[in-house]
Amino acid sequence: MIHTPLTRRSLLSTFSTAALAAAAGPLAALEKPDPGRPNLVMILADDLGYGDLGCYGCPDIRTPNLDRLAAGGVRLTDYYAAAPVCTPTRCALMTGCYQQRQQNLEWAIHPGIKTVGLPPEEITIASMLKDAGYATGMFGKWHLGARPEWGPNRHGFEEFFGFLSGNIDYFRHIENTGEPDLFENTEPVQRDGYMTDLITERSTDFIRRHAGHSFFLYAAYNAPHWPIQGPEDRDLVLEGPAWSQHGDRAAYARMVERMDEGIGQILQALEEQGLVDNTLVIFASDNGGDRLGRNLPLRGQKGTLWEGGIRVPCICRWPNLLPAGSVSSQAAITMDLTATLLSAARVKPTRRLDGMSLLAFLSGWKPPVEQTFVWRDNWHDQKALRWGHWKWLKIKDEEYLFNLEEDPGEQVNRNERNIDIVYWLRDIYQHWESAMPYNQTVFGGELRSLGAENE
Repeated sequence: MIHTPLTRRSLLSTFSTAALAAAAGPLAALEKPDPGRPNLVMILADDLGYGDLGCYGCPDIRTPNLDRLAAGGVRLTDYYAAAPVCTPTRCALMTGCYQQRQQNLEWAIHPGIKTVGLPPEEITIASMLKDAGYATGMFGKWHLGARPEWGPNRHGFEEFFGFLSGNIDYFRHIENTGEPDLFENTEPVQRDGYMTDLITERSTDFIRRHAGHSFFLYAAYNAPHWPIQGPEDRDLVLEGPAWSQHGDRAAYARMVERMDEGIGQILQALEEQGLVDNTLVIFASDNGGDRLGRNLPLRGQKGTLWEGGIRVPCICRWPNLLPAGSVSSQAAITMDLTATLLSAARVKPTRRLDGMSLLAFLSGWKPPVEQTFVWRDNWHDQKALRWGHWKWLKIKDEEYLFNLEEDPGEQVNRNERNIDIVYWLRDIYQHWESAMPYNQTVFGGELRSLGAENE
């Protein structure tokens, strides 16, 4: 891989003005007849590990539908979540920008916190697609603010069914605070059923109702995030520490397999409506696997900036454009998915994005290019940057440098052997940080003190 020369000025320009998604992208080069605007399906798993799918080498979880999706499209090997936890990655997906461009969304919003959220004036991918004439629907986990002004309906989704917090009981649909958390648009509702199945049912219904019109479906599963409850665990009531600590790998596997079954139903709904060829389906996880997840061959897990916390599965299928059964080493990050979806829809972004469209690279129209990604977690004093195949990582006072091409498991620290690269990557990081408007310093329960009088 050849590094593209970067100067301080070009870096500042890149991070301060961001990269606009190419509205036409490789579509302009297609020789096939124009089939019209594609449908867009974004499926997000919650805390799914890099090695938790059959197509990523998992030996103990059956995922035939996601494996079939990969066989019909492109499987990415070097795709990254924008953060090692839920909220910031979802913020990056919705806005197409680093979460550090938003105030107090650098880390997951904790249970019961109702003082922060995605501001209503923010432009999201859903609002841009809605303005372009797409039908927009979201079903599942939002986790970007509990008030109506921060919710999905305020951010471009015409239909919403799901929950606003970070995790709920899969059957009782309550937070671990005991508060009910299930909504139909902005109204609280009660529904019987396993949350994974409810998300699937609403997603497939949305497809059938909008089959004759271009649509954007965002199916945000909460599986396999704790509480660890399989579809047969209706009578399992978890409270206190058990909420996050109960469960084993076998139960986790059942949760992933039920999600895979649901994704199979979504894919079947597309087939039944004759929409497969002209629908871009993207599947990804919001961060790495937690204590029960399998992140092999990577090091670390959710909540860390080791590869296992941020490198996750990602599959893209669009038969009209993307070659079936291919594998891409193109480095990509959450914000690139935003740009890719907009590019596929030929919607010119009405805001600046920090991502680029992947269509030219995944289709084979262009060879892979190197990218520079940055992560920051002020709460746990973690910083990381990937530049080409080099990764710089700093956790408190410990500093690391890894050659990910040779050492994806991050076992050999090269910071002393390649100190010149360490200095260079530190400099890139500082330029990125100086371009970010917000530097979060309040986390966890402390967020209750922010605007508490408005709760």
